[in-house]
Amino acid sequence: MIEDLQLPVAEGDGVDTLPTQEADGPMHPPLYRAPVLLSSREHAHWRLLPGDAAFAAASHAVPLVLGEFAAAARCYPLVFVGEDAAPMAVLGLEAEHNRFVVADQWQTGAYVPAYVRRYPFVFARTTQPDGHALAIDADAAMLRTDGDEGQPLFEADGQPSALTRQALQFCEAFTSEAAATAAFSTQLLASGVLVERQADVVRADGRTSSLLGFRVVDPDRFAALPEATVIAWHRQGWLAPVQFHLASLARFNDLLSG
Repeated sequence: MIEDLQLPVAEGDGVDTLPTQEADGPMHPPLYRAPVLLSSREHAHWRLLPGDAAFAAASHAVPLVLGEFAAAARCYPLVFVGEDAAPMAVLGLEAEHNRFVVADQWQTGAYVPAYVRRYPFVFARTTQPDGHALAIDADAAMLRTDGDEGQPLFEADGQPSALTRQALQFCEAFTSEAAATAAFSTQLLASGVLVERQADVVRADGRTSSLLGFRVVDPDRFAALPEATVIAWHRQGWLAPVQFHLASLARFNDLLSG
């Protein structure tokens, strides 16, 4: 049996757009089902339980930012997806199967991508130019909209709780890093080093899987970059991430064990 698996297109800048509507329904970043802007008035009693990784169990790929390449490359194949060549970590070779989530927990010793650690929080665009505000996935299993379980999102006086302030700082850092990552991807596209690829694997039971819809850096094209480009990329800190990406492609074979 041949199974063709398409990689999802990631959000480009770490910021969701609320609301986003297409002809066949709302579209949100991967993993998020119903992100809503946090409001101290509307969500004064919302609380968050300690979460597990069950929400990511059906995700075979998640977005990455540039600063994660070194750590992520030790565990996952890193590829580029979509028109913007957004970097993604491949987590499995079967639809709706993340081989790094076992019994609702992320596999011990494996790097947990920042995109996963950010959940259920996310930045959402506002009507202000380049503006954004903190949002949360209202469908998150660890969220409680009443009762006393979990940590509060807001204090009694309406101020953000320590949990919410921490989430805000994390999302700010993630969004800043996502912008730097987008600049890196733009240069990869402009340089012409990216090529279309697919991963074909044959399992022990005879099944063949093909992972489609991604690009990788071609080593020969990368080696042939003009000296001026190499110097510019060195100054930007972009040479090492390319090497981490290339080394990570050996991790495709590791996914067969899941």
